[in-house]
Amino acid sequence: MTVAALLGASDALTPARNQMALSLGWHIIIACFGMVLPAMIFVLHRRGLRGDADALEIAKRWSKVGAVLFAIGAVSGTILSFELGLLWPGLMEQFGDVVGLAFALEGIAFFTEAIFLGIYVYGWGRLPGRIHSLMLLPIMAAGVIGSFMVVSVNAWMNAPTGFRVDETGAVVDIDPVAAIFNDHVWYQSAHMYLAAVMVVGFTLSAVYAFRMLQGHTDRLHRLGAAVPFAFAAFVTPLQPVVGHFAGQRIADDQPIKLAAIEALDETESSVPLKLGGLVIDGELRGAIEIPIPGLLSFLAQNDFDAEVIGLDAVPEDEQPPVGIVHLAYTIMIGIGTALVGLALWGGWRLMRARRRGREGAWAEMFANRWFLRAIVVAGPAAIIALETGWITTEVGRQPWIVHRVMRTEDAVTDAGYIWVTLAVLVVVYAGMTVGALATIASMSRRWAAGEKDLATPYGPAPETGIADPGGTDGGSTES
Repeated sequence: MTVAALLGASDALTPARNQMALSLGWHIIIACFGMVLPAMIFVLHRRGLRGDADALEIAKRWSKVGAVLFAIGAVSGTILSFELGLLWPGLMEQFGDVVGLAFALEGIAFFTEAIFLGIYVYGWGRLPGRIHSLMLLPIMAAGVIGSFMVVSVNAWMNAPTGFRVDETGAVVDIDPVAAIFNDHVWYQSAHMYLAAVMVVGFTLSAVYAFRMLQGHTDRLHRLGAAVPFAFAAFVTPLQPVVGHFAGQRIADDQPIKLAAIEALDETESSVPLKLGGLVIDGELRGAIEIPIPGLLSFLAQNDFDAEVIGLDAVPEDEQPPVGIVHLAYTIMIGIGTALVGLALWGGWRLMRARRRGREGAWAEMFANRWFLRAIVVAGPAAIIALETGWITTEVGRQPWIVHRVMRTEDAVTDAGYIWVTLAVLVVVYAGMTVGALATIASMSRRWAAGEKDLATPYGPAPETGIADPGGTDGGSTES
């Protein structure tokens, strides 16, 4: 299927696709922070309880940043929940009972996260330190469970199960639990969670690395870079392993998606692996072939002579837009490989300096300006890899919204105002982006100026006082 044919399939289809892509692409970045940031704060908070004042200060700052991100994430998540029904009524009308349980459980997880995040943010100086830090555990659990439920729905769209369509076309024998635990959910969830750790880890460390390049090389900045970088560097080499098994599952269940990823026109045996290149006029150009016969067959089926399904196995109107899928996958793989290299570089620098002790090793690791520059680039690069990964998944499934069951054009609304709602949402998301960045930038400037308790700029001055620098339990540093 050509891009033009895909975009012109119906009046509402093009703006609906773009609106969903905008909402998902925006929300998924915020969702990553909800999934991972509490775990990083927990590590710092527990370290702070053992007497590390810098760690406790960073935990407090990040909890406030997390509250800002949670607030705007609640807005974008609410928009998404409405969009499922408004943009894709055909999907929700027929399969709402199949995927409804997953969304309901995600909602419960969301409210759990909101409750305990509120307790945690307002608990500074009000709760004993250890109890306060434990408030992060339900936040972490809710983030993981909620994201698992959302990913399970997407995995179900790739591998639909938990229902049967009878001879009249009605959906019967519904098993929402089976729909949640479909064949794709585990590797997709693992792939997504590792990606979230990479996004949050490299993004946060990039912020502190940027500050260190500006001369702020004190311990607080090193610690602020080290902890998220350690998270990201630990999981980044695992991502290609999970991705490999994900690819094998796609080869079995969605062979046309794999054919689009590899721009493989014809079904062949003993297929070589080609890297890079662009699909121009339906032909892959500029790709580099790895000189190992049958390598793609081996990666897909554990057999160098195995057959790999090509695009010619289905009619043209059942093929995804190959150029977009192949390019998105190539970018994701390229960035992911570079991030593995950065993780190994950081590990090598840390190991080389380990004789200097933990603090000295961290200082040595961040002493190289080229290493810091690489971390600064890694932050946005990880986000691009995340987005291109989801483009590969979503566009690669087209023209199906539920694989081999319902076409996307059959699920879309027939409303004629979707271009208007798309335009409105562009403005809304632009406003939320500017507002969030301005708020966090303001907080950062005031922290840099030495403020500890960030009162509302136009409100009364904060009370001074207190006097329990850690309390008997090593908890808060202020009242």
